Amino acid sequence: MDYFIIAIITLAGLAFHWWIFVLIRRWSQRDLALSLAGKDPIKQAFMLEKLAEAQRLKVRRKDLDAWLDAASQRYDAQAAGTASST
Repeated sequence: MDYFIIAIITLAGLAFHWWIFVLIRRWSQRDLALSLAGKDPIKQAFMLEKLAEAQRLKVRRKDLDAWLDAASQRYDAQAAGTASST
């Protein structure tokens, strides 16, 4: 019975640590996207959409920074083009 209790507690601890790891990774990815957006709420929404797209496309974590940075630059270029045409 002691081994059963130890096994259950160990599995629960491992599951909890995995869950915390996943949450922290999600928060850090969201924070990265929002930091690239700055204070502009429209750009923040755009960057969160791009983060969701990157997750759907299964962009690797080490490539995510460059991928989001490129999306941010595309947004800036598009916003500059829209502002200069008006």
